[in-house]
Amino acid sequence: MVDLPKLGGAGSRKSIVGSLLRLVGGARASDLTRAAEALLSERGEASGMTLANDLLDAYAALPDPTRLEFLRALALRFGADRPRLDRAIVRYRENPTPQNGVLLHGAAEPRRQELIRRLNLAMGGTPHLVRMREDVVRHAVTNPELQPLDEDFLHLLSSWFNRGFLVLQSVDWNTPALVLEKIIRYEAVHEIASWDDLRRRIDPDDRRCFAFFHPALPGEPLIFVEVALTTEVPDAIAPLLAPERKPIEAKRATTAVFYSISNCQEGLKGVPLGNFLIKQVVEELKRALPGLKKFVTLSPVPGFGPWLLRESRAAGFLTGGDKAALRALEVPGWNENVQVAREVKPILTAAIAHFLLSARTGPGKIIDPVARFHLNNGASLERINWLGDISPRGLTQAAGFMVNYNYDLARIEKNHDAFAREAQVVASRAVRKLLRPPRVESKPDI
Repeated sequence: MVDLPKLGGAGSRKSIVGSLLRLVGGARASDLTRAAEALLSERGEASGMTLANDLLDAYAALPDPTRLEFLRALALRFGADRPRLDRAIVRYRENPTPQNGVLLHGAAEPRRQELIRRLNLAMGGTPHLVRMREDVVRHAVTNPELQPLDEDFLHLLSSWFNRGFLVLQSVDWNTPALVLEKIIRYEAVHEIASWDDLRRRIDPDDRRCFAFFHPALPGEPLIFVEVALTTEVPDAIAPLLAPERKPIEAKRATTAVFYSISNCQEGLKGVPLGNFLIKQVVEELKRALPGLKKFVTLSPVPGFGPWLLRESRAAGFLTGGDKAALRALEVPGWNENVQVAREVKPILTAAIAHFLLSARTGPGKIIDPVARFHLNNGASLERINWLGDISPRGLTQAAGFMVNYNYDLARIEKNHDAFAREAQVVASRAVRKLLRPPRVESKPDI
């Protein structure tokens, strides 16, 4: 391997650039770390862009263990400039003026953030950084020291991908094939089996698909939503996706059903793209189809299955009798057995109502990620649907249940505030009636 020269003047930095060009495919993490230091010291825009380009190219060619080593170096060695921060703290304490507050804020910023900004100046820098953040998200699960780096990425990406930079586009059968192929690949809720299947979802008059795009990632959908236009609120997914279903005229529809929302870029995890998407799609549909009166989802409940399994193994919501009855779920095809389905339905319905309305994680958060998304968006929990998804995936992840969340435009802000401030789940009376009365502990005779 070629050793990078020590940092120095402009000549040394040019030498580093040349070394990186030769090292693409064989650089060490320490080589990239020194190049990152050089990029932070670079003053010339043109030479800085060149070094940023080469650093990103070298990173892309690294094997995964070496990438992790470099990311750990960024997390551990590119924090705030401590001497500068200490001076700024003393200065602000002695004279807490707005100007000194600005200096303190600047001194507290990790050097990683400026490094990421400079890397973004490279040609194609933004997609490179989105992919780098994918690595951070993936490795942070087992490497908690990467958390500060992940927070810096999220802070900057949330600014670069805010609503002002996003472009909402309708996706239909005339959309370029490159984009349509990615819609098939990124669909994360209900698998698209073929091009014919895709056409059935986006081409008929009573179907819509919308996606957000960003100028820095041309042809790459960031997030998309599939919409069914109906005359009633659906309680199952199969009829919506059935190949033999008969489309209706869009102008006859009274209900817009968001039945699949898929994030396409793992590197943008945590950036609130979905919040913007739902609200803008509702506005677009209202303008185009004034006959629409109701906006609802038909949503999976992916957290219910794992929660139910944990409950079946510990003392909690389920009684001993419940647990014995629910062993029937271990038999494939249990949902087709009328007697079994009749026996477990009241137990499971009470359990999922408790799960969505009352169960919490250790920090007090709603457990189900889909529920958190829609409730935080201002939706209310409208209806719980028994055997709404009887696919193998639906039975495994939620015992076949699906949920309708209702986006009542007049109450979205109020619902959001109730959830964000008090973790209150706004739900219909019908859903709340499904809750099982609290068990009363019997007291021993004295």
